[in-house]
Amino acid sequence: MTTNACPSCEGSVSSKAFDCPHCGHPIRKPKRGFFGKLIKWSFIGFNIAMLAWLVAYWIEVGDMSAGLASEAERTGAAIGGTIGTGVLISFWGFGAVILGLFVLFTRPRK
Repeated sequence: MTTNACPSCEGSVSSKAFDCPHCGHPIRKPKRGFFGKLIKWSFIGFNIAMLAWLVAYWIEVGDMSAGLASEAERTGAAIGGTIGTGVLISFWGFGAVILGLFVLFTRPRK
C-alpha cells in the first residue's frame, strides 16, 4: 500500500483512502459499481422515455381533437386527454420514485 501527501495538510495518506484522516480533505471520490451505473442510467432513460411518451400523447390528442365537429366531441376529447395525461403523469411519478430510491440505495459509499 502506497502513501501520498495530503494536498491540504501535507500529512501521510493511504492511496486507498477517500479522505485525509488528519484534516478530512477529500482525496478521491468513490465510484459507482456496475449495478449502480445500470440503475442510474435506467432512471435517466425512464424519465426521457416518459417525457417523449407524454409529448407524443399530447400531439396525438391535439391531432384527434382538431378533426372533431361538434362541441360535445371536443369536450369528450378534452376530458379524455386530461384523464390520460393524469394517468401518464401518475405512472411517471411512481416509476421515478421507485427508480430514484434504487439510485439512492446504490450510490457509492466511502
